[in-house]
Amino acid sequence: MEKKQVEDVLAKVRPMLQRDGGDVELVEVEDGVVKVRLVGACGGCPMATLTLKRGIEAKLREEIPDIKEVVSV
Repeated sequence: MEKKQVEDVLAKVRPMLQRDGGDVELVEVEDGVVKVRLVGACGGCPMATLTLKRGIEAKLREEIPDIKEVVSV
C-alpha cells in the first residue's frame, strides 16, 4: 500500500470533514496502520472518534483492504 493510495481515498472523505470546518492530514502509513491528524473543528469534536472509525477508517478499508487500522496522532 502506497501513501499516494491513502491520500487519494482521504481526498474523497475530506469534503465531508471540511463542510463541518475540519480536515484530516495524513501523518504516516506503516505496516497497514494509517496515522492521521484531525484538524480544525474535527480536532476537538466529541464525535471525532466516530468520524475516524466509521467514516475515515471504513472508507480506507473499503478501498484498500490491506489497511489494518486508522489511528489519530
